[in-house]
Amino acid sequence: MSERESASPQHDPGARLGDLFENLPAPTRQIPTVDNSAPTPGSRRAAREAAGRPSESHDSPDSEPTSEDSANTEPARREPSAADALFASAASPQQDASASAATSPKSASPDPAPPLGGGLDDLFAPPDEHPAARRPKKKRRTGCLIALAIVLVIVGGLAAGGVWAWNTYGDKISEALGWGGAADWEPGMATGEVMVTIREGDTGGPVSTALYDAGVTRTEDVFYDYLINENLAVTFYPGIYRLQEKMTAEAALAALKDEKNKLENTVSITEGGTIASSLANIAETLGIPLADFEAAVADPAAYGVSAPSLEGWLFPAIYTFDPEVTATQVIQRMVDRTRESLAAAGVPDDEAERVLTIASIIEREGRLDDFAKVSRVIQNRLDIDMLLQMDSTAQYGYGSLHEGVVSSSAEALADDNPWNTYVHTGLPVTPIASPSDAAIDAAMNPADGPWLYFVTINLATGETQFSETLAEHEQGVEKWREWCRANPDGGC
Repeated sequence: MSERESASPQHDPGARLGDLFENLPAPTRQIPTVDNSAPTPGSRRAAREAAGRPSESHDSPDSEPTSEDSANTEPARREPSAADALFASAASPQQDASASAATSPKSASPDPAPPLGGGLDDLFAPPDEHPAARRPKKKRRTGCLIALAIVLVIVGGLAAGGVWAWNTYGDKISEALGWGGAADWEPGMATGEVMVTIREGDTGGPVSTALYDAGVTRTEDVFYDYLINENLAVTFYPGIYRLQEKMTAEAALAALKDEKNKLENTVSITEGGTIASSLANIAETLGIPLADFEAAVADPAAYGVSAPSLEGWLFPAIYTFDPEVTATQVIQRMVDRTRESLAAAGVPDDEAERVLTIASIIEREGRLDDFAKVSRVIQNRLDIDMLLQMDSTAQYGYGSLHEGVVSSSAEALADDNPWNTYVHTGLPVTPIASPSDAAIDAAMNPADGPWLYFVTINLATGETQFSETLAEHEQGVEKWREWCRANPDGGC
């Protein structure tokens, strides 16, 4: 048994707790003693005592080290042992500073590397005083971040531009590169019901466009191309046909040939159409003599209209009539529909003719998006008794409204008829066409603006320039002329 085990009191399970404390040895008073013995050469005690000695003799340039000093200090410059390194890592900063201050410059060496793991001071130092916290932070690579941001912006811009280009021209790009889908729908995709109007004299091209506009065919030219490729000669009869959406070109042609799909006693009045352009088609479709319709429209008062003509009162829409309908009943139905539209727009009865006249000019002169602006130009000119100078009115009065061109002939502009607003101030004597609901609404609610002029500078898109001054308007007219020179078949 070791001395430690023999010195430890043995626990008696049966003894009382009081006996345990009674048997404790009496405490002895510990008196600190001073060890005056000489330190062991080379020990840390010897190094501390050497560091604590007065340095006058070393500081004096005239003093020379004694042999005893050399004997005492020589061992201190030996290579430190592993034990010394261990104790040195636990030394306090004050001790390290004292030891370094006592070292002669001649015997100083470069600062040693910090001990691995640090010392006790490092372990218990506050976070903000820890050596790791005093390490300089690495500078952010700002230049790299800026460069990365610029690259991302450029890539994002290219991607956005690519999306816009594809959304705008994707079909044409695909078609040019051969990536696009088929021009025709697949068989069996037909659905729904649509109405397609074929007019007198329509051939393959116009019918192909009408089918595409109604949503029947997938592309505008597929029906016409089908007729050409199959070498088919087809006669199209005017009327309104019931078809479906997403039909193949072949199926669409078969549907147009089927008499069951032609709506009997169904006629249409087009937006911007006139009595002269509509009556012949109505008469042929309904099988009623044209003379009957001419007689039916000759007396506006028979329909409660106080105007020299029923122009503008035949509302643009599709109508279906009973087989026994008369010409007068047909006209009455169209006039009644016009009154419904006027009432919906809040037009007073005594203002009906005036509003229809303005709306008819708007219908012929502007595109749908510009209706309210065209209405404002008309109103601004009327307010200052300025000639309206609307080509559509001059063409209507001269009988050239449906010639298919925008510009007016010199003869039409100079002709002295009551509709020519190049000759007479104010509104024409009657409306010049059948206005839609949108045109009637624009006539009642013109946009706010100072414009006195407008001109369509691109007939393909309908882009129109509105101007306040004549100089600005003349610049717009020159743009229109440039477009016409670049598009000789554009309808100028």
